[in-house]
This record gives sequence, structure tokens and C-alpha cells, in this order.
Amino acid sequence: MARYRVIAKPHRVEHEVLRSRFITTVARAGSADEARAFVAKQREEFADAGHTCWAYVVGPPGSTSTIGLSDDGEPHGTAGRPMLEVLLHAPIGDVVAAVTRYFGGTLLGKGGLVRAYTQGVIEALAAIETVEKVRLVRVALEIEYAHISRVRRVIAAHEGAIEDEQHGVTVGYLVGVPEHRVDELRRALTDATAGDLLFDVARDPDDATTNA
Repeated sequence: MARYRVIAKPHRVEHEVLRSRFITTVARAGSADEARAFVAKQREEFADAGHTCWAYVVGPPGSTSTIGLSDDGEPHGTAGRPMLEVLLHAPIGDVVAAVTRYFGGTLLGKGGLVRAYTQGVIEALAAIETVEKVRLVRVALEIEYAHISRVRRVIAAHEGAIEDEQHGVTVGYLVGVPEHRVDELRRALTDATAGDLLFDVARDPDDATTNA
């Protein structure tokens, strides 16, 4: 998937079940290392808590290529797995969730724990702000001056953005364009200039976000 929604900024919610406090924080994580670093910060912040359970999904919504989870001492399958299931069914990608529990003195049982950890992640995701993540490719163009107006219109029509411009014997542009639109941009520019251009993918894709 070339574009999908991601969390704009970390969000936290808290709820209580039989005097146990569950503090859930969700954030964007573009890699497993980022997700684990986020979890480490939550553990540091709540160092006196009994458990900080977590799960993450790196990649588009529903992707299972890069996932992780931990029950952090809770009974097996009662925390990390249900948290991960919520993340996998959410309409966002690159997401990590950590749920910190302060024990309230009453055992919740396996079913109660599953419901509590699930509830925390659902409530946190329900209130997040999102942005769109787009994979951008940098394209280097070289054109004749006569084509400038047409080329600029074509670039804009394909969600491209001119990042650098050089004027000499010809005009050179460095253009950021969504990865999935590179081939159609090439075709459109070839038509607009009757093939009178140089078109080269200058750099591997980067991630960018937009509020669209």
C-alpha cells in the first residue's frame, strides 16, 4: 500500500477495572526499533507499575510482516495478543500501543484481563488524530524552456512538488512524487514534451505525511 493513515501524535487514555488502573498510550512507529524505544520510555515513566504490556504493527493497516507483542508477566495471551488484534484490525498503520497496569488488589481472571487490555487500545485509537503517510520518490527532470508551463501543470496534476530548480542551457527540476504515481508521471511528461526530456529516479523512496 503506497499511502495510508498513521497517528499524528501520541495519545493516552486511562480506565479502571476493579481498582486496577490501565494506562494506554498509542503512537506512530515506523520500525520495530522505534516501537521498542517507545515501550522503553513508557516503562521508564511508569517504573513502579506491575506490568507494561505492548504490541506493534509496522507497515500498512493489517500487515503482519513486522509485528511484536509482550504480556510482560501477565498470563500468557491475556495482554499482548488481544492488543495486537485490535491494532491489526484498525484502519491505521505503523502503530505501537503500550498498556501499563497498576494492580488494584483484585484478580481479574484471564477473560477480565483480555477485556481490559482490549478496551484500553480501542479507547485510545478512537480518539487519535491521523495524517496520511505517502511514500515519495525523488525524480530528476531536464527539459527545454519551451516546456516549462506544461511540465509544471503535469507535475501538479500528479501530486508532485518541485523541491529544487536549476536554470542553465536547459531547466532541471528535482521533484518529489508519490511512489505509486511515478510511472504515470513519466508517461504524462513524455506526452507533454513529445519525448523531449530526461527523466531519472534520483533517490529511493522516503516517507512523508500530509494532513489530507
